[in-house]
Amino acid sequence: MDFGLVLQTDPPASRVVELMQRAERNGFSHGWTFDSAVLWQEPFVIYSQILARTSTLKIGPMVTNPGTRTWEVTASTFATLNDMFGNRTVCGIGRGDSAMRVAGRRPNTLARISGAMKVIRALGRGEEADPGGGTAVRFPWVKPGAEVPVWMAAYGPKALKMTGEEADGFILQLADPYLTEYMVKAVRDAAEAAGRDPSEVTVCVAAPAYVTADDSPAALAHAREQCRWFGGMVGNHVADLVAKYGARTGAVPGELTDYIKVRQGYDYAHHGRSGNPDTQFVPDEIVDRFCLIGTADQHIEKLNALRALGVDQFALYDMHDAQEAVIDIYGTEVIPAVNAP
Repeated sequence: MDFGLVLQTDPPASRVVELMQRAERNGFSHGWTFDSAVLWQEPFVIYSQILARTSTLKIGPMVTNPGTRTWEVTASTFATLNDMFGNRTVCGIGRGDSAMRVAGRRPNTLARISGAMKVIRALGRGEEADPGGGTAVRFPWVKPGAEVPVWMAAYGPKALKMTGEEADGFILQLADPYLTEYMVKAVRDAAEAAGRDPSEVTVCVAAPAYVTADDSPAALAHAREQCRWFGGMVGNHVADLVAKYGARTGAVPGELTDYIKVRQGYDYAHHGRSGNPDTQFVPDEIVDRFCLIGTADQHIEKLNALRALGVDQFALYDMHDAQEAVIDIYGTEVIPAVNAP
């Protein structure tokens, strides 16, 4: 199983770079960041610094979107980084929940995501593509062998289907084994129906991880409070699904939708941060299901269960009060145990 580190690009950018260097030293293969231009610093500028100061780490956004950047600019940015540092980028893409809403716009449609994925992938390879204006273009400077894998974030049935049909990878932002099994199956079934090899769609589960010294009530309570924000972030996507499909129609599992019944609102000023006051509605059960909390042995057990469900990478959200400690414990205890021969 691969391991990724997910950060927000809060200033100073030097700390983001340092944490990514620490992750690479501890056996992480991927480094990811949020991408909301209003809320955080520009990630692609920081990527160049991360790539220059690491040797093998692959980097990308979790996730960018096809609305805040034109498709050819996104493709050119990835292709330039790859030309400078080798094929060490991955384009994570989604609807743009925070990036679009903070700027007063609606998240992108699936049709727009589909078009962007095709254009970014093609241009990143040096192939010809139409970025939306009716004119096909290509980057004459892209070298043979270049590539930009595009991984799509999804929860709902139509998005899962499109991921299986079109994306190189699937990003699932929760670590609940039941929902992971349900959604991975949906993606793989769609890939197979489209004539693709389902195993070629990389599966990345992303969730907060907080390692405790023991499993005492006090230790677990603190870990839950550090990770409760995640249930609120996921709840934004779930609320959209409920509005579209209904809460009990069978289109979306109740295991995903039931907990947002008492959700009242959301302020993106606290997005993705521990102590978010808008996420107190998230029950302990959801934190335990969606995140990885507890001792190192408990993390190893859950990661092994996720791997058995077809998960290729676990990307660790590291927004809490133990950033360095969790990276180091994963490097010394968790990653070696999960990947032991």
